[in-house]
Amino acid sequence: MATSSGNSSGSSALQIMNSGSDQEGLHQVMDQRKRKRMVSNRESARRSRMRKQEHLTDLTAQVGLLMKENNQILTSINVTNQLYLNLEAENCVLRAQMAELSNRLQSLNDILDCINSSKWLLENEEEDLSAQFGGDGFLNPWSNLCFNQPVDMFMC
Repeated sequence: MATSSGNSSGSSALQIMNSGSDQEGLHQVMDQRKRKRMVSNRESARRSRMRKQEHLTDLTAQVGLLMKENNQILTSINVTNQLYLNLEAENCVLRAQMAELSNRLQSLNDILDCINSSKWLLENEEEDLSAQFGGDGFLNPWSNLCFNQPVDMFMC
């Protein structure tokens, strides 16, 4: 029995030693995996930071472009507003001129109406004068009347 117990205790010590070296090997494998995972995580974090930095750089460039475009649009709006104001002022002047010319035209039309309405008086007077002075238009002051000359507004 002593032999068998010696063998059994020797084999259990061997198993403990084997299990101890197995555990040590397992710890080494676990440590190696841990280190590998840590390196992988660090590399992944580094790539993530780089992607973030690239994205931030892209966004910053896009902000610059949009601000430049915004300034160009604002400049265009200001130029357009100035042109509009200039055209509006010119339009106002033209409206005033049109009103003045319409008034002048109406006055001239009134004068022509007055002349045309009094024309029959002149014709009648001319006939009377030619009857009185022998029909010659030399002594008739109305016979040389030219309607292209300015007309006194108070004549009517």
